[in-house]
Amino acid sequence: MNRREFLSIAGALAAGPMPAAAALTTARPDGPVKALIFVDFNGGNDGLNTVIPIADERYRALRPTLHIPRDKALRIDERTGLHPSLRPLMPAWNAGEWGIVQGVGYAQPSRSHYRSQQIWNTASDAGDYRREGWLARSVASQMHTFGTAEAGPFPAGVNMPQMNLPFDMRSFAASCEAAVRVVRASRAQRGVTVIRLALNGFDTHEHQAARHASLLAQFADGVASLRQALTASGDWRRTLVMTRSEFGRSAHENEARGTEHGAAAPHFVLGGAVRGGLFGDAPNLEQLDADGGVQASIDFRRFCATALDACWSVASAPVIGQSFEPLPFVRA
Repeated sequence: MNRREFLSIAGALAAGPMPAAAALTTARPDGPVKALIFVDFNGGNDGLNTVIPIADERYRALRPTLHIPRDKALRIDERTGLHPSLRPLMPAWNAGEWGIVQGVGYAQPSRSHYRSQQIWNTASDAGDYRREGWLARSVASQMHTFGTAEAGPFPAGVNMPQMNLPFDMRSFAASCEAAVRVVRASRAQRGVTVIRLALNGFDTHEHQAARHASLLAQFADGVASLRQALTASGDWRRTLVMTRSEFGRSAHENEARGTEHGAAAPHFVLGGAVRGGLFGDAPNLEQLDADGGVQASIDFRRFCATALDACWSVASAPVIGQSFEPLPFVRA
């Protein structure tokens, strides 16, 4: 990666579609989390084959060729299993450091990649159009961005010191290694380090099974290595990893053995500050939306509210425009 590529990546966190990795540090650390890492599943992750309703016969009926057999899933309770590619993360589950939040989405969901990413990035209603990312609105006057002297999407006058920690975009594993270096390097700074990583390729309209398995394996291997490294350095206890994706996939498989754009999906939170377990209701496959997607039971902006509370002890209403109760997966 050349210097120009690095500078463009490092300044891009708060709004718009994201490259493979970006990082910033914000001041005013008031919560238990000092390192916040977002992992974006770009393209729309298939939630039903990620967190699997193994006891639901409707799941198998909707997916005659794509369903994960019950005996192959990593069972976490009598009704729920995980994709077998996620096995490297099971030590985090067993340690109570992995939370799974089901049914995350929003009302009147868009099936457009660009529009739904915009909604997630700006924490807005489906009918509202905002330009500024919710993270910039929350702590914009106190941000530091690694690698550039330009304000980018943040307000002018922001302090952005240079750091020689370029991200390697060749693989998700390399991005996770870079994230470890950033977290360790920022340990002495007063502030919350925010990192955003992307894993691309989840738009699985055809021949989904092998590609989805590979993507989840990359995620699991990368985050398991990140967890191991940050545990060894003593930083995992102050780290929160949160997944994001613009939407889930359709509950039914299509003729190409893939899935279409969907609506709500489960999301992961991991870290030493996480209270592990299942949160939210399992997907109701008898009450899909008009386009065959899982309906949301948890507004994605509760994720934003949880990050604001855990990192900065900031209420959501002044930032998002509405009050959202933080989800109970962060230890005090």
